[in-house]
Amino acid sequence: MPRPRIMRLVGRMPQDVCFKPAGIKMRDLTEVILTVEESEAIRLKDFKSLSQEACAKKMGISQPTFHRLILIARQKAADAIINGKALKIEGGNFKKY
Repeated sequence: MPRPRIMRLVGRMPQDVCFKPAGIKMRDLTEVILTVEESEAIRLKDFKSLSQEACAKKMGISQPTFHRLILIARQKAADAIINGKALKIEGGNFKKY
């Protein structure tokens, strides 16, 4: 039986939950799903320019876990941008602080 996941703390819920290339209908696009905690990782590390240690502390997770989370989040965002996919923020295992 796998170990239960620790709830990740999120300081700000995303206001806009879907981003897509201009001029293409949503039904014609493939979606990339970014979880709320992955969005929070990008916000803390790339937008607020905090250290990984500070980000991990704010989210209530270990630094190695934060590192894995930010790598996955960046990979998903890059996939959406490079390949012209819709980026949708939803779901995850989190609670607001």
